[in-house]
Amino acid sequence: MPARLRRLPVAAAAAVLVAAASVGGVTLYHSATAVRTSDSQAWSAASDPSRDGGQPAERNQQRQQGAPDAATGAKSGSGAGSTPSAAGSPSPKGTPSAAASPSAPAAKTLSYQFQWQENFYFCGPAATRIALSSRGVQQTQNRVAESLHTTVNGTDSADDTTRALNELTGGSFYKSHFIRSEAVTQADADQLRADVVHAVSSGYAVVANIAGTATDNDGNAHSYPGGHFLTVVGYSDDGQNVTIADPADARGVGRYTMSTVRLAHWIALRGYSA
Repeated sequence: MPARLRRLPVAAAAAVLVAAASVGGVTLYHSATAVRTSDSQAWSAASDPSRDGGQPAERNQQRQQGAPDAATGAKSGSGAGSTPSAAGSPSPKGTPSAAASPSAPAAKTLSYQFQWQENFYFCGPAATRIALSSRGVQQTQNRVAESLHTTVNGTDSADDTTRALNELTGGSFYKSHFIRSEAVTQADADQLRADVVHAVSSGYAVVANIAGTATDNDGNAHSYPGGHFLTVVGYSDDGQNVTIADPADARGVGRYTMSTVRLAHWIALRGYSA
């Protein structure tokens, strides 16, 4: 991804499968609730999945993965211009913790429409569009790009996705949250977990700005050294694991699960909208 980006990824008891169908090149994912759920790209314009010639219906495969492990992922790789400005909105205090949200289910996956990003710099618009679709808001990637102020250099930060999500949903739910150090703390991971549980259990997908390499719960590496945007569309195990819709997944699947701790390391020095 362009250097301008600021880094803004089933073994089950009583599991319910997530149904997927492809309609006109758009993959529809329907909500599921389960006790446990689980579902690499060296990024360059040449490896943009939207240019690989494959059809979305062929790439959008629904997968059931093995139970996730609890290992954390080390961050590798970084992009220029990744540190949020001092003016960036801090994570709000008082966000309910995952453990302190008795009304939130142990697991939830939102219904959404998946699309691959339309060009090498549209990861921000694509990820934001996926999040909007979970709210029933249908927009083109071009329209979302206008709201994000995306250019050929990409989308700047979580502040942009937060602004666009609120603008296009006509609400004020979304806030910008930043992990301001590469040395991710347990508090950072706990806050991300709480924010994901709060957002998804309320019916809102999370858009994250990441950079570097992270490994999903199936052992697949996903690498975006220049930065990337993706959408968190679900969680399981009370928020210890997340389901990610990735509009540039090099495997051609577009969906995988990852521990929330690993996602926090992937977000480090960047932010997310939740």
